[in-house]
Amino acid sequence: MLTTHAQKVYPTLGKITQFDSALESLVSIDAKIEIISSGYVWSEGPVWNKKGKYLLFSDVPVNTIFKWNEIEGATIFLSPSGYTGLGEYGDEPGSNGLTINNKGELIACEHGDRRVSSMSLTLGGKRTLADNYQGKRFNSPNDVVQHSGGAYYFTDPPYGLPKKEKDPSRELEFGVYRIGTDGKVTLVANDLERPNGLAFSPDEKTLYVAQSHEDKAIYMAYPVNEDGSLGTGKVFFDATYMLKNEKRSGLPDGLKIDKKGNLFATGPGGVLIISPAGKLLGRIETGSLAANCAWGDDGSTLYITADMYLCRVKTLTTGVGF
Repeated sequence: MLTTHAQKVYPTLGKITQFDSALESLVSIDAKIEIISSGYVWSEGPVWNKKGKYLLFSDVPVNTIFKWNEIEGATIFLSPSGYTGLGEYGDEPGSNGLTINNKGELIACEHGDRRVSSMSLTLGGKRTLADNYQGKRFNSPNDVVQHSGGAYYFTDPPYGLPKKEKDPSRELEFGVYRIGTDGKVTLVANDLERPNGLAFSPDEKTLYVAQSHEDKAIYMAYPVNEDGSLGTGKVFFDATYMLKNEKRSGLPDGLKIDKKGNLFATGPGGVLIISPAGKLLGRIETGSLAANCAWGDDGSTLYITADMYLCRVKTLTTGVGF
């Protein structure tokens, strides 16, 4: 007897808005933004595990990493995820940005424990990659990416501290850091007041960094030098007008790159789609504050964490790494 399984039907939200004809080769304006899971306090940091064929993402306020796949839906993967101390720790104690490194380990930015950690996805147990710079504790590592050569780059803003930038335990200014393959931590950029999401261009010659600042809602581009340091950054795209003139909600946050070099960057109104030349092509309008995104499945599905929702949209392009 032939057994068939009905395909799940998910609710949808938002729409695709086109600003340039070049969008047509990246995302269909008729593409559906599916809500595949909901009920989170603040979903963040999605990353696709290609080997296990599942998505991991953080719920920062509840100190938990969730796992999602098509069959089981969302289940708790790791709790606590970012704070293991006694008592309460602010309103965002958990893990934030996540990535899978070249060895297949889970790399996490942990707010409460104020570190970047690594964890095997088969054996468990964590290792601290970095928790200080020149003896001073980080503020709240936010997002992380790994260079093909092995070094990690991550941002360290104040969002995860109990009292944010006014927290008495704060020891450092805000910046972008690099963890070398030898474990040495270096400050590679300190010109942003609120550094957040980051991603490399396909050729890894440019590091893009988002800034979550109401008066300077920008995405920066930094040249990557041969020694791993960063050159002088420049504004790649300025989204401040979307906040001030269009009254759209949301700040530049997480971002990912497709193989053609286009940025899929969360920001005012949803996920902005920006060409390698810095031209706004379109927007995935989520209707809720979009925090981050990640490529998954065969590399053409974009998973989006947006406030209480985990969403996905099918694209016509493919993400870096697939």
